[in-house]
Amino acid sequence: MTANPAIEALLNAFSASGDARLLGAALGLAGHDADRRSIVAAALAAPADGLDTDTRRPLAQAALDMGDALDAISLCGEDNALLALRVDALLVAERAAEAEAAYLAAVAADPVLEDPDIAARLKQALAATPMAASNVIGFADAARGLRGHERSDREEAAAARALYSEKVSAISFADVGGLDDVKKQIIRRIVTPFRKPSLFAKYRRKAGGGVLLFGPPGCGKTLLARATAGECEARFVNVSVVDVVDKYIGEAERKLSAIFADARRDTPTVLFFDELEALAGSRSNHASQSHVSLVSTFLTEMDGFANNNDGVLILAATNMPWGVDAAFRRPGRFDRVQFVPPPDRAARAEILRLHLAARPLADDCDADAIAAKTAGYSGADLENLVNTAVDVAIEETLSSGVEAPVAQRHLLDALQEVRPTTLEWLTTARNYAKYSNNGGQYDDVAAFLKANGL
Repeated sequence: MTANPAIEALLNAFSASGDARLLGAALGLAGHDADRRSIVAAALAAPADGLDTDTRRPLAQAALDMGDALDAISLCGEDNALLALRVDALLVAERAAEAEAAYLAAVAADPVLEDPDIAARLKQALAATPMAASNVIGFADAARGLRGHERSDREEAAAARALYSEKVSAISFADVGGLDDVKKQIIRRIVTPFRKPSLFAKYRRKAGGGVLLFGPPGCGKTLLARATAGECEARFVNVSVVDVVDKYIGEAERKLSAIFADARRDTPTVLFFDELEALAGSRSNHASQSHVSLVSTFLTEMDGFANNNDGVLILAATNMPWGVDAAFRRPGRFDRVQFVPPPDRAARAEILRLHLAARPLADDCDADAIAAKTAGYSGADLENLVNTAVDVAIEETLSSGVEAPVAQRHLLDALQEVRPTTLEWLTTARNYAKYSNNGGQYDDVAAFLKANGL
């Protein structure tokens, strides 16, 4: 706790409202390290997505100046705008290899971030670290493999891991509201083979393969993928379109192959491809030879004769399943396709309760009543609804100086402003389910539309 009453009042207000501007005001009043540590502690206790870059930068710098490198690292997170500060904090914490990996990943995502000063500091730190040869080179050279020698396995792995966001998923199905039927299917078809490999080996059934999640935007496909990795207790690798596409001919294929090779080296791994249609779009709709080559490489990596993907689960999500090349639907590739629909009434109530949790609430707050009025809303729509209601409560708190809990009236007012975003997708999906349902691939969509009178 701080001895400064003004800072204490600001921290109490921040705890109640979550308004990050209050932390900046408190830091401006701090005259001692004890005050700064109280402010940093309050920031670390807040949800990570509640603090923007401009708020976290001075807080991370204050933590680093006080010698609290681990706190500075936490405050920087994976924000590339704070790359230099994060690298410095990792070096102070004597985590040079991690600092190098963070720098390579950031530069791979955005070559504009390449900084000779940061690279020099990293090389100096790595030179002082036994058995830690540096991989810090120019991004353009790294992308084309111009190292002057054959790269070792360690260098190949480092180059591949610089392309994507890797983490051990810390969430499970308990963190996903609703979608019980979808979760049951994933547990039966995906999670159980990972957890009981010996049983499936007895039946000559390998763990891994490909699963395609499709549905309207904002309905939890990415969250489900992360939760699936958590349930499998597997490494989760999020591969975005920008991690793969490249202006140089052949580079996209090389990057994709490197990502798959790294996944095979370190199993169990879940590779997650979001917006699959951008990487695996129908070849008949693309005149570009480079796209055709990329799709062919993707298909080969998934089930090519020379590749053993045992222990590698390939998850993908798309809002446009009709735009994905048909070859991806054959057995051995994305042969398991799961429709992720908008949440039903019970799921909407559960999602609302999850987003309302740990916030100051009035006694009349009724998630079930709001759920009854939000048919067709996605999980993202419901989160937006709660945030809109919370913003109104914060404004009332700032205006009156008295904490205003989130009440039912705030949620009802937010309903007038926040509309469902799934209707356009469902209209398009209805046409495909009616006129282009080859092999019954959209039967789940048709059943959902019929059950909901759409």
